Amino acid sequence: MIKKIAGGVLGVVVVGVGVIYASAYTNMGQKPDEEHKAQLAQSDQWADGSFANKLPMVRGPLSEIFRQFILEPTDHNRPQQPVPTETIGDRLNTPPESGARVTWFGHSTLLVELEETRILIDPVWSKRASPLPWAGVERFYDPLIALEDLPEIDAVVISHDHYDHLDMATVQKLAQKQVKWIVPLGVGSHLEYWGVANADITELDWWQSTQVEETTVTATPSRHRSGRSVTFSDVNATLWAGWAFNGPEHAVFYSGDTGMHDRFEEIGERLGPFDLTVIETGAYNPLWKDTHLGPEQAVLAHKLVKGKTMLPVHWGLFDLSSHNWTEPVERVMAAAEKYGVDLAVPLPGGSVEPGQEVSTTAWWPQVPWKTAEERPIWATRVEEIVKRAKEMNSGEPQVASRPSN
Repeated sequence: MIKKIAGGVLGVVVVGVGVIYASAYTNMGQKPDEEHKAQLAQSDQWADGSFANKLPMVRGPLSEIFRQFILEPTDHNRPQQPVPTETIGDRLNTPPESGARVTWFGHSTLLVELEETRILIDPVWSKRASPLPWAGVERFYDPLIALEDLPEIDAVVISHDHYDHLDMATVQKLAQKQVKWIVPLGVGSHLEYWGVANADITELDWWQSTQVEETTVTATPSRHRSGRSVTFSDVNATLWAGWAFNGPEHAVFYSGDTGMHDRFEEIGERLGPFDLTVIETGAYNPLWKDTHLGPEQAVLAHKLVKGKTMLPVHWGLFDLSSHNWTEPVERVMAAAEKYGVDLAVPLPGGSVEPGQEVSTTAWWPQVPWKTAEERPIWATRVEEIVKRAKEMNSGEPQVASRPSN
């Protein structure tokens, strides 16, 4: 009898796993085939059958990471009240007064406008950043504009293939518009699998560029990882990148997801200075301190690439770590003040233009959070880079004040 019960339980588990895998199968995408893989192997970023960081990343055990997520939730991982947002209305149908504008739709979804060029970055319109449509990380608020209501887009740029940056349902809708896609090496395999025409895809290695109207789009180095399979069979099969957008009059830098690395200064020398930097700030943890920047290193990266104004992103929409949802913005505000950095913190749906003042008054609730001293996030192998960034002279800083209600 016990054997029968055990067999029945095992059968239920197997069927359940099969159902979950089948639900996620298409969403996991398609890793590069052998012909594509042979092309990718020519990259300087390729080593031993996959892409690799020049600076290896230290990461804690997966068992401890999962234990934190399951057993150590905080009281404020998600908002307890509706998140305030800014109405977009017809704003995007009017050209920016300054000639440049970045609109933040939450997390890392952005619209970059340089002169007459419109580029959509890491668009995620789905309810969840997850391989499963019915389970997993759920957004804090609905999309702030319908995809069909966006103005005409010249290109879509993807930083890497993780679910909170590459969204299958959004890709499939945008594929109908026959828009140009600019992605790191290998990511085109996912796009083709989901219906994007090969002719619409441009894959770039670090430092390679392509032209979108009068804007030069360049893939830049980052320190991260990739993969979508729930069985981890495609880890680092595709590349990850930051992006520089250089127009005739203005320049914008987007870090993508990255830990601190030793190439930020080179990015600034080769492609900067930047009117605006868009830097990944949230979803950090001491267990993966080389994978994401964290608020303090985000500010220092901004200084290294020669940014003028910084827009912190990768927070405020998804619960992807064990810190409170407002902690990234609280800490980045404090770091910006400490290091003399001009910070723009719009409401979700808000836009930032070079030279225009953006309020730094807190629109988020005041809830408990841990300071940089209480929960430090400093990457490995870059101590001298961090030290140099801290010491950089920022001239006459426009110091942001401490957020308050």
